[in-house]
Amino acid sequence: MEISVSEAKASLTELLHRAEAGEDVVLTRRGHKIARLVPIEPELTRDQRRALIEEIRAMAPAPDGNDVPAERSQDFLYGDDGLPA
Repeated sequence: MEISVSEAKASLTELLHRAEAGEDVVLTRRGHKIARLVPIEPELTRDQRRALIEEIRAMAPAPDGNDVPAERSQDFLYGDDGLPA
């Protein structure tokens, strides 16, 4: 639903109820879209955040033992004299 700012002032409570219910409410000024009313996503609890982090960690590949430490990762680019190979 699109509504002008001037009309929205008179029916803000109704518009908030509509947005909260999931309806797309767009405010316009002189026919141009300027804002959208959207419901706030519920915040995750501490346990939900932990579970999400663990889920993401579980998707990461396990180290294969061939990982090179960061400080040695570019050694192959340089000779024993420290100059580019």
